[in-house]
Amino acid sequence: MDNRIDESMQTELEAAAFRRLVQHFRDKPEIQNIELMQVGDFCRNCLSKWYRAAAEDRGIEISYDDAREIVYGMPYGEWKEKHQTEAPPEQLAAFAEHKAKEEGKKP
Repeated sequence: MDNRIDESMQTELEAAAFRRLVQHFRDKPEIQNIELMQVGDFCRNCLSKWYRAAAEDRGIEISYDDAREIVYGMPYGEWKEKHQTEAPPEQLAAFAEHKAKEEGKKP
């Protein structure tokens, strides 16, 4: 078996992995963004921003709302209404602490 991967195939594989990640997030709406941020240091909104930035790098204008709809599979407001829960105070405090640490690391 030839294991060499050309640039086109690499792009195809990366796109497939991205689609699978997005579908995984859509299938698990009970996992809140704040939890993803605390554990993985990124969330659905981050993925939306990265998608938008990648489009802009290629000269394609896409709004943040449109990028979010691609990731969430529906308008963000609708997803938020259906799936977002109120974070408990201890989770908000832990997130704020994590965010402050991260901001302290930036030059």
